[in-house]
Amino acid sequence: VQLQASGGGLVQAGGSLTLSCAASGSIFTIVTMEWHRQAPGKQRELVASITTGGNINYGDSVKGRFTISRDNLKNTMYLKMNSLKPEDTAVYYCHAWGRGHYWGQGTLVTVSS
Repeated sequence: VQLQASGGGLVQAGGSLTLSCAASGSIFTIVTMEWHRQAPGKQRELVASITTGGNINYGDSVKGRFTISRDNLKNTMYLKMNSLKPEDTAVYYCHAWGRGHYWGQGTLVTVSS
């Protein structure tokens, strides 16, 4: 499984941004897809997850602001981020697991105050 993340950039506080993660390869083995992020000097944290069956979970810091979704026909996962805050600044990674664990390259999100 290969994952390609995109959509990061610079946005002002209060703004919105949508990240995409395109999956290819043995995608039929994927059970859950996730977004993680890592801010400078901090540990990587789970932002949101979505299963093949559509079960969704969010980290406490993004609940009510971020929306995760998955288009199985396009083999793509999305993260719609609204009301962005400077503390959302981080490198965002997509992760998929099933038979194995797979990571995409990160995409940088910078939120200016």
